[in-house]
Amino acid sequence: MKDNKSAFLVGGNVYLRPVEKDDLPHMQRWVNDPEVRGLIGSTLPMDQQGIDEWFEKSRSDDSRVWFVICTKEDNQVIGECGLLRMFPAWRTTDLSIIMGEKNAQGKGYGTEAINLLLDYAFGYLNFHRVAIGVVGFNDSAIRFYEKIGFKKEGIQRDGYYYNHEYHDFVMMSILDDEFRVLNGGKNNGSG
Repeated sequence: MKDNKSAFLVGGNVYLRPVEKDDLPHMQRWVNDPEVRGLIGSTLPMDQQGIDEWFEKSRSDDSRVWFVICTKEDNQVIGECGLLRMFPAWRTTDLSIIMGEKNAQGKGYGTEAINLLLDYAFGYLNFHRVAIGVVGFNDSAIRFYEKIGFKKEGIQRDGYYYNHEYHDFVMMSILDDEFRVLNGGKNNGSG
């Protein structure tokens, strides 16, 4: 367990720090978990070589920035999140989050991590729009993103195939001015 000296974005209960090599076993376990895999759209198993290649590729890819989510109380790695497909010319990016540790779910850590990441995207990287695609049957995720301020903007009909069935894929986004209004003009991630 690391200390929080490498924290990059700090909230009230969690902080985000860059992914390090010894975080990879957590991430590999999460992406191979059948329940998580079904909710994030992952279809192939992730072996050691695959997670190592992902790590090296993500470190050299300037169209993404990736973090692990850690609890401030005990520095436990509980999830991962990041921005991907960053396109500064259009001031748009996509967001991803996985709360991999089941004992950390439902405690507000995900909300805080998303707010930290959105504050970083809008307040530091100067993005105007952050989008996310959500598996249509993941009602709790859709409610979660709506609570944060994301709006549904479209449906990819039968855009996701999982467990022998097609499902819709829900496209959602939040704009910088919407985020600021919801967070009193500015957010430091702790609200």
